[in-house]
Amino acid sequence: MKAYVFPGQGAQFVGMGKDLYEKSIVAKEMFEKANEILGFRITDLMFESTDEDLRQTKVTQPAIFLHSVILAKTLENDFKPDMVAGHSLGEFSALVSVGVLSFEDGLKLVYKRALAMQKACEKTPSTMAAILNLPDEKVEEICKGIDDIVVPANYNCPGQIVISGTVSGIDKACEELLAAGAKRALKLNVGGAFHSPLMEAARTKLANVINSTSFNTPICPVYQNVSTCGETDPAVIKTNLIAQLTAPVKWTQSIQKMITEGATDFTELGPGNVLQGLIKKINAEVATQGIS
Repeated sequence: MKAYVFPGQGAQFVGMGKDLYEKSIVAKEMFEKANEILGFRITDLMFESTDEDLRQTKVTQPAIFLHSVILAKTLENDFKPDMVAGHSLGEFSALVSVGVLSFEDGLKLVYKRALAMQKACEKTPSTMAAILNLPDEKVEEICKGIDDIVVPANYNCPGQIVISGTVSGIDKACEELLAAGAKRALKLNVGGAFHSPLMEAARTKLANVINSTSFNTPICPVYQNVSTCGETDPAVIKTNLIAQLTAPVKWTQSIQKMITEGATDFTELGPGNVLQGLIKKINAEVATQGIS
């Protein structure tokens, strides 16, 4: 079975999407429509800005969304998914690609999400850290024992989990995780504590917008970050999407579920190929342990 996956924040690079803009009339029209909807030329920032400009959450998220969605659109009749999934922001790209959201509504939601998240990041000094080669259960245990806000945010693949929280909380957690045997505890260059309770203000704000947006039935199941299941009910999809901002991204569990339910061919749509690397590690774990 064919599965398409869509990346989230962190996959961006200067020049992303320029080849699509120059080679495809459909892509050019969609990019220009996006410039009109956003009220600024995001194409200029995507194609010719600096890494620093592109790292701004309010730019990064719509930029990655556009690259992924437009790439899927240019595939036309070759885009025939049996299932889809998106990593964090990528879930919005997945939902547009399978018809749950219109292109216009998807872009508006992504931009409002980015602005709300950026504002939440400014309230409390916060960050994230990647923890390598330590069992998820041990990471969870240590996070719970920290007298501050620190939670697992991204279950990326076996041996790789990202934690999220206050700067002081992350510092304490990293120290304890290294002492517990983690190979690395690397603080990430991000604007704040995504997928943590510190995003509650953003979740509340986005919930109002999502609830007033029309959601349709997808052409195939969408394996969501929150539930890890293949969802087709628009009401359930909407509920999970709202919860996503403060809940962990269960990428490992979602891909495991997709594999056990028949996915044999994964195609990544968006800048880079980070998800392909994660999926290879998850696939190897499924094969080794016979997860079902």
